[in-house]
Amino acid sequence: MTTLETMGAAAKRASRVLMNAGAKKDEALRSIAKALRDNAAAIIEANQIDLANGRAAGLSDSLLDRLKLDESRILGMAEGVEQVAAQPDPIGRVLEGRTLKNGLKIEKITVPMGVIGIIYEARPNVTSDAAALCLKAGSAVILRGGKEAINSNKAIMEIMRDAVEAAGLPRDCAALVTDTSRQSATELMQLSDYLDVLIPRGGAGLIKSVVENAKVPVIETGVGNCHVYVDESADVDMAAKIIFNAKTSRPSVCNAIETVLVHKNIAEKALPAIKAALDEKNVELRGCDRTRAILGDCVVPATENDYAFEFLDYILAVKVVDSLDEALDHLAKYSTGHSESIVTNDYSAAEKFTACVDSAAVYVNASTRFTDGGEFGLGAEIGISTQKLHARGPMGLNELTSMKFVIRGNGQVR
Repeated sequence: MTTLETMGAAAKRASRVLMNAGAKKDEALRSIAKALRDNAAAIIEANQIDLANGRAAGLSDSLLDRLKLDESRILGMAEGVEQVAAQPDPIGRVLEGRTLKNGLKIEKITVPMGVIGIIYEARPNVTSDAAALCLKAGSAVILRGGKEAINSNKAIMEIMRDAVEAAGLPRDCAALVTDTSRQSATELMQLSDYLDVLIPRGGAGLIKSVVENAKVPVIETGVGNCHVYVDESADVDMAAKIIFNAKTSRPSVCNAIETVLVHKNIAEKALPAIKAALDEKNVELRGCDRTRAILGDCVVPATENDYAFEFLDYILAVKVVDSLDEALDHLAKYSTGHSESIVTNDYSAAEKFTACVDSAAVYVNASTRFTDGGEFGLGAEIGISTQKLHARGPMGLNELTSMKFVIRGNGQVR
């Protein structure tokens, strides 16, 4: 057996224990949270190696920010694990039930997935987040992070495995692939004898690679070419405030916007206000000819690729459109199905936008930055699903379960 096959077999055995672990799962999670706090210095030491390697490799400031761990962020990771422990157990919930004419009692109940594989990139906090969610959902997990965070991930994982074992569950409930080569990623994508589902968390390149190479069922998450459309009836100050928040509060995350569309009838008033707000963070604007005619040469001419690109940086594409319908056509062409927002005072425009935009989260007069399991009141999440099968939007505990039918009889035969 290969190293990954051995890891998969161990995870499969651990998953059978987790299926009926009940309250022990919460004990393990609380043990993990305490261990993260107690070992913060060791995690930070490992993270400093990753940060130094990242700077030497020329990682951008936004990527270094995603990679960085300090005491505050580690405390946040521990609190996140405790929040997962405090949530109701998602396993064994009765989704529906009925009694047939022949007396059979049928229930549809939630059950664990089994073994979940997660491939992700430069955010080491995902290691604890993902492991905690999968454990609470009754599934073992095999994690494969990027090379940028390998030292941080290894430190976090060993701390968690020790904590899980100390709480009386198999340490193989969670495991980390330490080989960060492309070959190991491809092998994990094809580990169909052991993985029940694979979830990629990262950029467009990673998700495309997983979708094209996986033999395991995949739930796509993450890519966020998100938009704000400023309708002709919009409150300009509100629009500028929403756009500033959606672009600059944390540009490196998937629910940050990458493009603003502005109705031609409000463009001359709205664009200067939007630019004035964004200037506070020195956001580079890449706009169409009509945008440049209003704002001048400070706007870089936009290319076709700019409207399709997830910048994850202080860069924003801008386009003036003739109508709501043109804005909808633009979204249909370029949106990745994550989060879109309309700023408008026109009820009919808002209703048309929410009905016609085919994304996981559609907003009226609010920032796209709210697309988050915690913000939605769903608790911690594994990512934002942008597909339509099984789960869509924030993937919390309930979305990490499957279901089965349990049928109880008293001797019925067919």
